[in-house]
Order: sequence, then structure tokens, then C-alpha cells
Amino acid sequence: MSKLLLIDGNSIMNRGYFALPKTLTTRNGIHTNAILGFLNVFYKIYDEEKPDHIAVAFDVHEPTFRHKMYAEYKGTRHSMDDELREQFPIIKDVLKTMGITYVEKGGYEADDIIGTYSRQAVAEGMSVTVLSGDRDLLQLATDKILVRIPKTKAGKTTIENYYDKDVEAEYGVTPIEFIEMKGLMGDTSDNIPGVQGIGPKTASTIIQKYHTIEAALEDIENIKPDKARKNLDAEREMALFSRELATIKLDCELEKNVKDMEVSEDTMYGAEAYELCKELELSSVLKRFSGDIKAGSQVKKEFQLDIVDSSYTDIIEIIKKESNKFSKKMVGFYPVVIDGQIQGGAVSIDEKVYIIQDTAVAEFVKDVNSYVKVSINNIKDYITLLDIKEENDVFDVAVAAYLIDPLASTYSYDRLGFKYLDLDIEDEKNLLGKQDITIFSFFEPGFRSFIAYNAYVSYAVTDILYNKLEELGELALYNDIEFPAIFVLRDMEDFGIRVDTEALVKYGNELDVQIRQLENEITTLAGEEFNINSPKQLGVILFEKLNLKSGKKTKSGYSTSVEVLSKLKDEHPIIPKILEYRSLTKLKSTYVDGLTGTVKSDGRIHSTFNQTVTATGRLSSTEPNLQNIPARSALGREIRKAFIPADGYTFVDADYSQIELRVMAAISKDESLIEAFNESKDIHAITASQVFGVDLDDVTPDLRRKAKAVNFGIIYGISSFGLGEDLGISRKEAKEYIEKYFVTYPKIKSYLDESVEKAKKKGYVRTLMNRIRPIPELGSSNFMQRSFGERVAMNSPIQGTAADIIKLAMINVRKELKDRGLKSRLILQIHDELLIEAENSEIDIVCELLARNMENAVKLSVPMYVDVHTGDSLFEAK
Repeated sequence: MSKLLLIDGNSIMNRGYFALPKTLTTRNGIHTNAILGFLNVFYKIYDEEKPDHIAVAFDVHEPTFRHKMYAEYKGTRHSMDDELREQFPIIKDVLKTMGITYVEKGGYEADDIIGTYSRQAVAEGMSVTVLSGDRDLLQLATDKILVRIPKTKAGKTTIENYYDKDVEAEYGVTPIEFIEMKGLMGDTSDNIPGVQGIGPKTASTIIQKYHTIEAALEDIENIKPDKARKNLDAEREMALFSRELATIKLDCELEKNVKDMEVSEDTMYGAEAYELCKELELSSVLKRFSGDIKAGSQVKKEFQLDIVDSSYTDIIEIIKKESNKFSKKMVGFYPVVIDGQIQGGAVSIDEKVYIIQDTAVAEFVKDVNSYVKVSINNIKDYITLLDIKEENDVFDVAVAAYLIDPLASTYSYDRLGFKYLDLDIEDEKNLLGKQDITIFSFFEPGFRSFIAYNAYVSYAVTDILYNKLEELGELALYNDIEFPAIFVLRDMEDFGIRVDTEALVKYGNELDVQIRQLENEITTLAGEEFNINSPKQLGVILFEKLNLKSGKKTKSGYSTSVEVLSKLKDEHPIIPKILEYRSLTKLKSTYVDGLTGTVKSDGRIHSTFNQTVTATGRLSSTEPNLQNIPARSALGREIRKAFIPADGYTFVDADYSQIELRVMAAISKDESLIEAFNESKDIHAITASQVFGVDLDDVTPDLRRKAKAVNFGIIYGISSFGLGEDLGISRKEAKEYIEKYFVTYPKIKSYLDESVEKAKKKGYVRTLMNRIRPIPELGSSNFMQRSFGERVAMNSPIQGTAADIIKLAMINVRKELKDRGLKSRLILQIHDELLIEAENSEIDIVCELLARNMENAVKLSVPMYVDVHTGDSLFEAK
């Protein structure tokens, strides 16, 4: 039996646009997140369904017959983002090259086109699958028509499947009756009015009993509850009208016939489709095409190398004797690690790759470094296993690629191979790379190709990346900051930080008591038991039972975000209780339960410090994230008490004072700000005096607090609206504060404006150390995206320079600790704060060297200043 796959093009494109990062663009700035999202879901369904006929239906931007019936139809819809709109012509071109039919017709919606073809296909004896993210299409489900709805939760996509029996099982009504429900409850997303006061639950109950709106109207006196009865009686015509609006048309006049929608894999995966997907830089999609198609491409070449086996001694001899003949004085190296040990590896020299199965490969860097440079992807992972030293001549291709393109989501071998070498690996070889390599043999062809590919990429991209770093002026940044930082981070990961697990557990028990008490208080105030963690149930309690003010109700219910609740904290005593409950449950789950589970057998947490994640150059921390340990709240500070030094050691903590403000003063060259810092004045008090027009001696703590918010807000390009929200003042008053600030520090205004203008011309900004931060958002036609890009242009040079400074400080601190043979060790970095676990006899030495190295990491026109504290826990040392 033939099978027809009908796809709701607008729905699946919209879903892809919001599911994937909006920064996904080609080198030419074409947005591709919706296209990639569409294709990802399409291929998943295609692989599962194997249809031989396919059609994609799109809406046309003009009124439909429903708009003629009801002018307000879909009137509440926001206009489509320009970045999404620009991708529709492109996906249609992709479909055309793949030989897939797409259909659109003025006056009809995609739903109507799908509805018409679904019935036409069944009449032709075909089975039908409908793919859409819109549950309105559930009304099409029958025993022969399957409706499939993609759903994403926690980053994982699943597909919900509905035949008519599945719709009835979930909603208690048949697909046809589902339309009757829509007539009663309406649809806020389409602005279908429905009957006032009748929601999904009541609508379902009525239709389950009566099956149609007409039958319910005939027995109107027995409709329950009373409110629904009165409203339905008063709005009879609106209920019937809303049903008509919600009904998908099944008899549209369409030119194409379902028999004309046959597809062929020869066309779907043909050369024309390949070239367009390649132009769009859809590397994950290109893996689906055959090697023949790739080989036929003018640019793309299939990965083919001379792969040979070698003994370890032979490859060392080759490098020693022949290195002067190599076209490049380098080798690419991929170490094979199994069960935490080096078991062999692949070495790439020119166009040949040598496969070695020998644990002696652990000595490779040391044995060949006198003769060649060794290129590796992510050196930090191998420092201990390969005994790599900072003085070794090694090159980290991932770190180099990160400096060149800090917005990339990954710097994996296949990503680098595709982007810089324009080569790809066969599908099955890519799949091998995503599995546990312990199941493969060095003699298994797929595994050999996989490790050979990785070694070759490390080798082949090195010159390209090195030259690009030089071209961008980032070579010193790589050599002086990023490369030595690799070794600092490895040491920090290896040392870890000690945790008093008993104290954590005890604190967790105390939190449990407080949480249970809050639960009782909240349910008492609510007058009933309910799930406080359910936004839907909480919304009903707050905005229906307690009648608090709320925003608009959506399909999923009322918003109960922190932002919404914070505005209501004075409206009802239940709100502060809920906010406190959320704070405590997060502390318990994230920082008590979460941290306890990551403590290793040595009693320490060994977090992973990520060097290639943030676009600004800041480090991040994962498994667990130690950079988010609460510091400000009293309850959060209790967590810090559980972090303790080893016996015989004390924590020494140093924190930069106002580093970003100092960097802003230096970069902007504002004389007033520079003078204030050079004379060690209270910058927030001075700003308060100038902005609020009072004598310095008359600055109150509240005025200083407001000035502090202005000082730091300016760095992040804060708007008058944002500042007003932060300070609880009107937008007009906040605007006056910002204007007075720029009068006080005029060169800051000039600097911020110039940063935005330069970024618009160049497409990126730089830190003082030449770190580049691309800002594709500045080219967006969407106002919100452009505004975000402007804030990034203002802030990134400042935040990035601060990140570079603390990295330099970390490098210098570690070096001095080692050079002086001290037992103390740098173990943690939290944004602008460094923590040393100092041996007790070295505390004074460590305090001095930590402050000195941090304050002298760079020479600016303003002094760096750090606060140094000691203590027997992270809490005491802060």
C-alpha cells in the first residue's frame, strides 16, 4: 500500500526556529536554525515511515476564508520574526531540489490543504501520516490517518502518535468531537472566541455527554456547572460560529493530485540537493548523502587516506629520520583511551596516517617533540595521560578554533573537518565515533577510519588555524593566555576542592524541615492541597481561586515565573512563601543533593573547567557547576560552609574589586572615572553625588545603592526600562539617571556608541588582548535581536578583557607557586575570584603573591585592586 506523508510546513519550521539557537547562520549570515530543525524532524519521520509520496503544505500571507468570516481570526498572533520569515523561501528551494512537493494556495491555510489531501489519499487507497506541531490537526485522525506531533522536553524530541482511538483515549472525545470542544472552549492562539468561561475540562465533559453542541443546546437546562449553562445559553451562536472557524476544510480546490507527490531517494539525496545543503553549511544533513554524490561535488571530497599499521618504534624512527622531509614540521595525533588508559593511537603525517596499537604511545609527545610539533584536539583531556608539559611544542586545535569562532557549538573533529577542510567522513564512520570505542578492535575497518580521520583533521587544520590566528591578531592571545591556561585548568581539575559531606547532608535535612513547613503554610493559605511545583495547578490557585492579577492565560495555563510572582509579592501573603519555597527547593536539589552526588572517593569535588564554551572568554564550570555557588543570600552562604580545605591547609581567597568598572574606565579613557579610581575614591558615592546632585558627604546608603546599579548597568547596556525595574522607579526617572551619568562621564557614552558603530561595520568587537567576539545579531532585521547585539557590542570588550585579566593572573599565580616550590595550590576560579588552598606555614606568602599577581596581571591607566581573605571554609574566606 502506498503511503502519503503530509507535513505542516509552517508548524515544523516554527518549531525548529524556536528549538535551535538563533545564532545558527552560514558564513554569509543566512539564518538556518528553522531549516535545520525542519530537516531534523523530517528525516526522523521519513526514516520511520518510509513514505513513497510526500507533500509539505504552507500558509500564504493573505486573508483566508476564515478571515472573511471573522476579521479578528488569529488577530492576537505576533508577527513572524524576520529571521524566520527569510528561511521559508530557502526551505522551499531545498524541498524542490529534493523532489518533494510543496503546496500553498491563497484563501486556505496549510491545515485545509493537509485535510483535503488526507481524505483524497484515503479515497485512493493510500495510508496517510500527518506531521504537525499543532494539535488542531488531531481532528483529522482516523483508523487510516495517523497524526504525529513532535514534542521536545529537556532537549530530547519525542513523537506523539494519534489514530482516532488515541485521540479518544487522551481527550475522552472522538476527533470529530474534538471540533465540537473547540467550538465551546475556543482557541486563544487562533483567537477563536468560544464560549466565555468554558475551558477544556468543562468542554470535554459537555461533549462527552452530548457529542455535539446542538445536542447540548437542546438540553441546556441540565448543563453543569451553572456558569457554563448560563454562558452557553447566552452565546449559542458564538459556540456554533467558533466550531465553524475551528473546522478544517476537507474539500479545497487544489491543482495537484496526491498521485503526483511520489518521491525518489535518488532525487532526495541527489547532487542538486547536496550542493544546496552544502551551501547552507548543514553538515549534519550532508552525512546522509552517499559517497558518490560527495565525490561528484566540485568542492567536497570524500575522506580517503593512506592508512597503514605501524609499530611504535617504527613511527618514532620515521619521525626522527624523516622529519626534515615532511611538508610540514608537524604531526596530527589522536590518542586512543580505553578504561582511562592509553591503548594506542593514530599519527597523521602529510597524507598518510599510521595506526599504532601500543601503550607506549603515552610517551609520544615527549619522544617526538624535538623533531615535530604535535597537534591534538583538546589537550587538557590528555595532559596527565600523555605527560604533556607546558614547554612541549603542542598545538590545541580546539582552543585555536574557539578563538577564531567563539560562537560555534562544538569544536569536534567532524566540525573542524567540515568547516576548514571541506571534507566529510562516511555515514557509518561518523556513527562509530559516537559510540563507546571500547567495543571496537584496532583491526576493525570502521574504527581504523574513525581514528585516522581524527588524527588527520588535527594535522590538516593546524596551519589553517595558526595562519587565521595570525591574521586576526590573536596569536599572542593564544600563546600567552589560552595555551598556558590549559595547564592551569588541568591542575585545578586534578586538585579539586574538599567538601564536608556530613555538613551538606545536615544542611539538607534542615532545608527539608523548612520546605515541609512552607508547604503546609502555602496550602493553608490556598485553602486546599495542590502540587506547588506544578505551574498549572499553582496558576489556578493564584489567579482563579485567589483572584490575583495575572497576565494572559495561554494554552499551557498562567505564567508563574519569578518575574510574575515578584510583582505580586505585596498582593497576598502566599506569594513570598512560594518564592521562598522555590529558593529552598532549588538549594536542596541543586546544591545539596547535586553537590553531594559529585564528591569523589578522595572527599573532593573535581569539576570540569571549560575553556571553549562562553563567547566572551570567561571560563565555565560543569559536573558540577562551581561558579554558581550562592554567595549573596544567607541561606546560600550556608552551602559555602561545606567547602573546606585539607587538613593542615587554609583557604586564601582574593576577589577583584570592581574590575569591570576599572576596565571600562581604561578602555573609554574617561578622565573623571580614571581620576576617581587613581585617587581610591568611592566610585559609587561619587556617581551618586553627580547623578543625584547632592554633596558627597550627603550621599545616603540608598543613593549609593542606586548609583551602583547605574554604574554596573551601564556596562551591560541597560535601558531606562531595565534600570527602572531594578530600582523600582519610573522609566522617566531611570532615563534621567542614565543621562546624568553620561554627563558626568562623557567619554563612556562616546566609547559605547563607537563600540556599536565599529561592531556594525566589522561584525565583531575586541578585548584589550585582541580577543574577538562576533555579533551576528547586529545584522538582524529583528529589533530585539539588534538591541541584544548592541548590548553585546558595549559589554563584550569589557567583560572579555576582565576574563583575560583573571586568566593571566591565574597563569602567573600558578607559575610562582610552582617556581617557589610551595605546597599551596590554586584550586578554584569563580568569575573575578581566585581561591588557593594554602599550606598553613605558607599563608602569609600566599596572601602576598596572590594579591600581587592579580593586581599586576596587566598595566592599565587605573590600578587593579583585590580583597584578600582567609578562612577554614569558602564561607569564611569570602
